[in-house]
Amino acid sequence: MSPNALIPSHRKPRRPSASSRALRAGVTGGFLTLAVTGATVPANAAEKPVSETQEMPTITTALATSAARSADTAEQVAFNYERQALQDSAFSHAAKAAEKHKAEAVKKAKAAAKKKAEEARKAEKAAEARASRSSERSTLSAPSSSTATGSTATLVSFLKAQLGKAYVLGSTGPSSYDCSGLTQAAFSQIGIDLPRVSQDQSTQGTQVGLDNLQVGDILYWGSAGSAYHVGVYVGGGNFIGAQNSSTGIVERPLDYDMPTGAVRVL
Repeated sequence: MSPNALIPSHRKPRRPSASSRALRAGVTGGFLTLAVTGATVPANAAEKPVSETQEMPTITTALATSAARSADTAEQVAFNYERQALQDSAFSHAAKAAEKHKAEAVKKAKAAAKKKAEEARKAEKAAEARASRSSERSTLSAPSSSTATGSTATLVSFLKAQLGKAYVLGSTGPSSYDCSGLTQAAFSQIGIDLPRVSQDQSTQGTQVGLDNLQVGDILYWGSAGSAYHVGVYVGGGNFIGAQNSSTGIVERPLDYDMPTGAVRVL
């Protein structure tokens, strides 16, 4: 045995190295940290604060792509909302415009219907007035039914007696006539006074259809109230009239110059 074997050592126990402590702490904390043996840190080196040595999280490609997609999605949603708002506004304006046009059309239609109804009432009153005047004339001047046939015969006889005479504008006989002058003279033979001109003669008595003519009906060409020519129906599909300066007073079939309308004063 060495003489010094029992002499207590005066050296201090070795303190664990920093690397040993780090190894034990790593194992205890659930992770292992490997250190290079013999690595030393200068004694005068101060430890850096954790905030200076801690690494910032790394932004990976997947994270950047996800963020970009989120931004695109938000932008698309905002665009969709804006487009929908514009569409809703356009639809609203269109609906209001359509409603306005509809109201204007209804207003115009009502005004047109009102005007048409007023015109119809005026025409009806005019027809009633003409019928009333015709009735009065019939009462005052028309022959009775017992003598009507004789009056018609007298009328036709007078007209036939004028055949071949000259047509002279403005003439009322006895050697020449114009169209309305002849009809006026003919009806005066049976006691009926007619207006002088064709326009007025075309509104006398009662309007009758050309398919319901009777002897003595006054035929007119043009429209009632503005006729430019008149003649007298004498039966058998014929009429007598002072036609023009070339033909004078003639008897012709209706289809020679088809009249527009007819009035009955007998």
